[in-house]
Amino acid sequence: VSFFFLTLYLYKRVTTNDSYLLISGISCFLKNPAIGDIYTEHAHQVNVAKYSPSGFYIASGDITGKIRIWDTTQKEHLLKYEYTPISGKIKDIAWTEDSKRIAIVGEGREKFGAVFLWDSGSSVGEISGHSKVINSVDIRQKRPYRLATGSDDTCGSFYEGPPFKFKFTIRDHSQFVNCVRFSPDGARFATAGADGMIFIFDGATGERVGSLGEDKAHKGGIYAVSWSPDSSQLISASGDKTVKLWDVGAGTAVTTFNMGSDVSDLQLGCLWQKDHLLSISLSGYINYLDKNNPDRPIRTVKGHSKSIQCLTVHKNEGQTYIYSGIFYHLLLQLFSLIFASHYWDAETGENDCFSGKGHSNQVSKMVTTDAGELVTCSMDDTLRYTNIGKKEYSASDVVKMDFQPKSVSAAVGGLSLAVCIGQIVLLKDKKKVFTLDNFGYEAEVGVIHPGGTTAAVGGADGKVHLYSIQGNTLKDEGQTLDGDGPITDMAYSNDGAYLATIDEKKVARVYSVADSYSVKNDFYGHHAKPVSLAWSPDNEHFATGGMDMMVYVWTVSDPDQRIKLPDCHRLHHVSGLAWINEHTLVTTSHDASVKQWTITY
Repeated sequence: VSFFFLTLYLYKRVTTNDSYLLISGISCFLKNPAIGDIYTEHAHQVNVAKYSPSGFYIASGDITGKIRIWDTTQKEHLLKYEYTPISGKIKDIAWTEDSKRIAIVGEGREKFGAVFLWDSGSSVGEISGHSKVINSVDIRQKRPYRLATGSDDTCGSFYEGPPFKFKFTIRDHSQFVNCVRFSPDGARFATAGADGMIFIFDGATGERVGSLGEDKAHKGGIYAVSWSPDSSQLISASGDKTVKLWDVGAGTAVTTFNMGSDVSDLQLGCLWQKDHLLSISLSGYINYLDKNNPDRPIRTVKGHSKSIQCLTVHKNEGQTYIYSGIFYHLLLQLFSLIFASHYWDAETGENDCFSGKGHSNQVSKMVTTDAGELVTCSMDDTLRYTNIGKKEYSASDVVKMDFQPKSVSAAVGGLSLAVCIGQIVLLKDKKKVFTLDNFGYEAEVGVIHPGGTTAAVGGADGKVHLYSIQGNTLKDEGQTLDGDGPITDMAYSNDGAYLATIDEKKVARVYSVADSYSVKNDFYGHHAKPVSLAWSPDNEHFATGGMDMMVYVWTVSDPDQRIKLPDCHRLHHVSGLAWINEHTLVTTSHDASVKQWTITY
C-alpha cells in the first residue's frame, strides 16, 4: 500500500522573527497554534503547500495538478499566479533560495514533475529519469543549485542547473523513495524510503557518503526527514510509530521518540525549526517532541482531519465546551472504521478526544442533556450516552436500535427521542419504553419540547406531526403542521415558546406553541436547501445553515431583519450550528473546521 503522507513546512517572518507552521494550506503560529488561518481557494483537495524562502508567498498544489501562488502578507491572501504544470496529483513542492524558481512533482500523466519560473511559468529545466510517480523533491539552498527527487520506482534522481538537467540515478533503495531533503547548508542531502533506510549524499556532487543506523534506520517505512538548523542532525518519521533523532556525522540515533501503539500513531511527517521538533501522526495530530522525555510529547495539537457531521454545545462549571464528531476510515493492510468525537474549550480552542471505543459508523446527530451527558445516534444502529465529565465512552450506556437512527433529541426527566428509518422510539433513563411503527410517512427528524410534554416529528411528506408524551407512551393527537417541502431540521426554542423548521423548499418557518402552533413567520433567503438550525439563548433569534454555504441569523418578530454570513465554510455547506451565548455562534462543516462567529444585532 502506498501511503499519502504530509510534510510540515515553515518559514520565518523577517520583521517579527516568529515561526509559522504550514500544513496543506493551514497556517498557524508555532508558539500558539490557536492563532491560525485557512486558505480555501482551491476547488480540490490540497496535498502540499510550501512557503517561499522570502516568506511573502505560498505555493500550494492540489490533486488536479494545479499550483496556486498566493500572498501571505494580507488577510485576503490574494492570488499572484496559477499554473497547471502536470495533469495529476501534486505531491511535493520546492523553491530555490531566491524565491524565483519552483519545482513540483507528483502523479502526472505525461510527466511526473516540472521546474519553472514562479512569475511566468516558463520552464527552467526538465525532471526526467523516473518511470513511476515521484513522491518528493528538494532544491539545494545555495549555488550552484542542485535538485534531487525520490520516486515509487525505488530510485532517486540527481539534477544540475539551472536549467535543471538529469545527471544520474540513485539506486540505493529497494522500495519506494518517500522523501528527499537537502541540509540547510547545502553540504548534504538525505533520502528516506519504504525500506526503512536513510542514505546521505554529497549535496554538490550527489555521491553517497553514508547511511544512518547499523542495519536499517527504522523497522518500518520512513515517510519524512527534517534537518536541524546547523545541518549536523536530522529527525525521521516512520510507520513503525517512532520518530528518531540522528547524529548524521556518526550515523547513529541519539534519541528515539515512541509515539504510541495504535494504527493512528504512524508518523507521516516531521519538522525541525529552531528549538521545536514536531511530527504529524496518521490521526492528523501534531506532536511537539521533548528531547528530555522521548515517550511523552510536550504538547499535542489535536483536531479533525475529515468531514465534521454534527455539533453541539454544553456549559459545565462556568466553562463552555463544543462537541463535534466525524467519521472516517483508515486503510492499512486492513480496513478500520473510526468515529472521533472531540471536545473543545470554547475560550482557548484546546481540545481532546473521548477515550475508549465509540461508534463504529457515522454519527448523524448529537445533543447534550441537563444531566451532563452527550447523546449521539449513529449509522451503526445505536444510541450512546456518554458522561461529559468523565470524557470516556461507556460500553454499558449503549442502546441498540431496531433500525438505523437519523436523529436524536433529549429533554427533562431522562427523556430521549430517536427517529429511525421506519420507526420512532421514545426512551427514558437510557431504555426504550415505547416504539411507534407503521405511522404512514417517512420520518426525518424529531425533537422533544423542553417541558417534555410533546414530541414533534418532521417528515418527508412536508408535514410536522405532533405527539403528546403521556407517561411512557407517544399519543398521536392527529395534529399536523404544514411545511412547504420535506423537513430537513427543526428545533424548539430554549423556553419552549416556538418551534422552528426548515425544509427542502428553502423555507424557514416559526410556529407559536402557545397559539396552537399557529405560524408566527416565514423566512426566505437561502438559495439552496437549508440543513441545520439552532436557536439563540435569547429565544428571539435563530440561525440556519444551508447547502449554499450561507448562514442566516433570523429575528423571530421581523423576517426582514436578518444577518447574512456568506461563505462561512467556503466550498462546503454548513453541517452543524450551535450557540455559545446570544452573541457567539459556532459553525462546522465538511472542511473539518469549527468556527466561532460574533453576532452583533
